[in-house]
Amino acid sequence: MAHDHDHGHHPHDHRHGHDRSPPGSHLIFAAGTALNLAFVAIEVWYGVKSNSLALLSDAAHNLSDVFALLIAWAAFQLGKSLPTKRRTYGLRRSSILAALANALVLLVVVGGIVWEAIGRLAQPEAVAAGTVMGVAAVGVAVNGLTALMFMAGRKQDLNINGAFLHMAADAAVSLGVVLAGLGILMSGWNWLDPAVSIVVGAVIIWSTWGLLWESLSLAMDAVPAGIDSGAVEAYLAALPGVTTVHDLHIWGMSTTEVALTAHLVMPQPPADDQLLGVVCHELRERYRIGHVTIQIEHGDIDCRQAPAHVV
Repeated sequence: MAHDHDHGHHPHDHRHGHDRSPPGSHLIFAAGTALNLAFVAIEVWYGVKSNSLALLSDAAHNLSDVFALLIAWAAFQLGKSLPTKRRTYGLRRSSILAALANALVLLVVVGGIVWEAIGRLAQPEAVAAGTVMGVAAVGVAVNGLTALMFMAGRKQDLNINGAFLHMAADAAVSLGVVLAGLGILMSGWNWLDPAVSIVVGAVIIWSTWGLLWESLSLAMDAVPAGIDSGAVEAYLAALPGVTTVHDLHIWGMSTTEVALTAHLVMPQPPADDQLLGVVCHELRERYRIGHVTIQIEHGDIDCRQAPAHVV
């Protein structure tokens, strides 16, 4: 890309660390996948044994969550791929796409559960409450434990947060089934099963909306949540010798890495790259921006990227 400028520096901070995910993440994904596959097998066994369509349906639902875990795991691994001449950022963006896919899948699955529950409210079906409660209690333990394993990394990685929300949602659904089964045993009200499912589904949809919006925003190159672009611009504009800042862009390279490019207008450019090194360090420490490219412009320059509306 051509720019109208006389002199440019393109420094990169190579210490930004391409793996911000918590240690042991591969083991967590493996353990979570194994636990949930085992639970699917348990649900199928007892579903067939008790002739429970509800348990078999939930087994299919939990199998979809296993696939969601595998998608997140694959994206986690792909995000570590090295750059190539064709894919100069590697495959880091796959973690953003995985988070977006997980949010969409979760909303579709929960929407299906709520739709089925609304139909059952009109015609409640008999539920083998004791068997369903026992299996659902196992589901609370399995999904709750898996969610806890992902909890530590959910604030650092949106992809891991997507896996966490899947498991937490399943644990909430299973807990709802336990409570509904208990209520049915005590009162004989079969409508409690779909009613609780609707309430739990509404809570899950509300909690998942943030994941969907943030992952969609990252996919569209929005400034990542938690980074104040105005504060970043003010910091750059206040640097010694800088008169104006333009063509500032901040975006997520992945769910854990942030990149920045900017043009700094300096009538008297620095004699060396020391200032640029300080800028890279400060952007990483203050704003978690690890991949920095700065272009310095001086003299009478008419940069085509200077207007705010130009990209």
